[in-house]
Amino acid sequence: MPHSRRPSETRYGNRPTMKDVAARAGVGLKTVSRVVNGEPGVTPDTEKRVQEAIDALGFRRNDSARVLRKGRTATVGLVLEDLSDPFYGPLNRAVEEVARAHGALLINGSSAEDPDRERELALALCARRVDGLVVIPAGDDHRYLEPEIRAGVATVFVDRPAGRIDADVVLSDSFGGARGGVAHLIAGGHRRIGFIGDHPHIHTATERLRGYRAAMADAGLPVAESWVSLGATAPERVSAAARSMLSGPEPVTALFAGNNRVTVTAVRVLASLPRPVALVGFDDFELADLLRPGITVVAQDAAALGRVATDRLFQRLAGTGLPPARIELPTRLITRGSGEIPPSS
Repeated sequence: MPHSRRPSETRYGNRPTMKDVAARAGVGLKTVSRVVNGEPGVTPDTEKRVQEAIDALGFRRNDSARVLRKGRTATVGLVLEDLSDPFYGPLNRAVEEVARAHGALLINGSSAEDPDRERELALALCARRVDGLVVIPAGDDHRYLEPEIRAGVATVFVDRPAGRIDADVVLSDSFGGARGGVAHLIAGGHRRIGFIGDHPHIHTATERLRGYRAAMADAGLPVAESWVSLGATAPERVSAAARSMLSGPEPVTALFAGNNRVTVTAVRVLASLPRPVALVGFDDFELADLLRPGITVVAQDAAALGRVATDRLFQRLAGTGLPPARIELPTRLITRGSGEIPPSS
């Protein structure tokens, strides 16, 4: 019969320890460790006895101590642009699920598209000894992370590449997606197509504008500068840009919206017009299929971006020694009606 001890003599902070389990099961500490960590070398009867002791005492393995002995904290940091943006919900969830599958917790925060806030948040996460960072960059100079990366903080960028450092990045094909979306409008008979996008310093905005220009050039169509507007995605700015393009003696007959926030504002503007105007947006969004007509979009897989980036992060943490890579994921055109409206003039 194993010698029993009073809890006050065998527990630290009223939590059972491996020593408590070993004493109750009548085995050595190493045997308990093997059972807890799923290691071989324990007979079925002994393993059963140890497991019964674990269940009776309510013992839980101290994962924090285990990872700290390996020089890890089992935490991952995620720096997003805007936690309220629907695009980032699936991405955030995918990062969390991959981290969880590797036994790590996720800590996230928003840069609010402010480079200084991005830097402050990323360095604060590093100060809390996260094992790795997944960053959606707001700035264009990430040399501040070089000391952290050299110190072993695995870092992967998502949606936009890092600035002035060589690092892993996982992107959607913004150029190809926009090119295909605009080509779809051209194939429907449109020749005057407006483009409304995000700030010009944002990588995805410039890539989507480049795709728009490429599609127009492919078709031999000119681009009037009044058909292009980049800037804040605030509804007031986007609404003014759309109304300007849709007025005058030769208004555009179609719009290409550079992201989901621009698309939503464009839908509101177009709903107030007496004539139909074609619309294709980059990024899908909730209820896009329920509008009349449904909104044709170039869809990117936000969850896949987060999943691939976090898989890459844990490959780095495993010490694979892979060179930094640029991984580009495809987009797909979803036709629902708004992009198939023919030109009215």
